[in-house]
Amino acid sequence: MDIQVGGLLGLIILIADIWAIIKTVESNATTGTKVVWVVVILLLPVLGLILWLLLGRR
Repeated sequence: MDIQVGGLLGLIILIADIWAIIKTVESNATTGTKVVWVVVILLLPVLGLILWLLLGRR
């Protein structure tokens, strides 16, 4: 079974990931923390975004 995320949902996830990365870079966190969050968001787009929303935002 092959599950693909595309179309409008994929675009929404892409925009949300870009927004999360921008907010992470603009935050007052340390450089190391910023790098870790950006890598997590890039490698795990949906799960990384959810984790960042729950754990990363201050």
